[in-house]
Amino acid sequence: MPDALTLEGARLRLRPWRLEDRAPLAALNADPDVMRHFPAPLNRAESDAWMDRLEAHFARHGWGFWAVERQGTPGLIGTVGLMTIPWEAEFTPAVEIGWRIAAAHQRQGYAEEAARLSLDAGFGRIGLAEILAFTVPANAPSWLLMAKLGMRPTGTFEHPRLPEGHPLRTHLLYRLSRQAWMGSARAERVTA
Repeated sequence: MPDALTLEGARLRLRPWRLEDRAPLAALNADPDVMRHFPAPLNRAESDAWMDRLEAHFARHGWGFWAVERQGTPGLIGTVGLMTIPWEAEFTPAVEIGWRIAAAHQRQGYAEEAARLSLDAGFGRIGLAEILAFTVPANAPSWLLMAKLGMRPTGTFEHPRLPEGHPLRTHLLYRLSRQAWMGSARAERVTA
């Protein structure tokens, strides 16, 4: 089992999961506002099963969707990170980046900071060549963040885990290559 990465940012710590994260993660996953662009909020059993999958991904790879907390302030405010996509599509196998931040902590730049830490790790220590992201067209905050991160839209796809005719089945697909990320990171260092 590889050692699990912990990522440190200016305001945030992205760390592996702990037993005490189950209740706050369940509250996050049950919040209709947080889950408005998903098929439905998750009940406690569904949230625990999702956390089991997140922990299994960490056990296999040493990275995944991290538990996010503010520096110096323990307590889960969300989950952000990288995950191998567990279903088949024309663009899999692949790794996605995703984020889910508690409503009280949204619109404060936390998703962006955590996503940038995740991309740095993904293209740096983890050594990925490409990272994908996807969301429904109505989720403007997410696809605007994808664009802000330098990800490029590459069309749409029908999510294979949602039935035909489901209003959330069509997803926007974004991609970012290691080369593009490293080039933008170099440009930021030069202009800073």
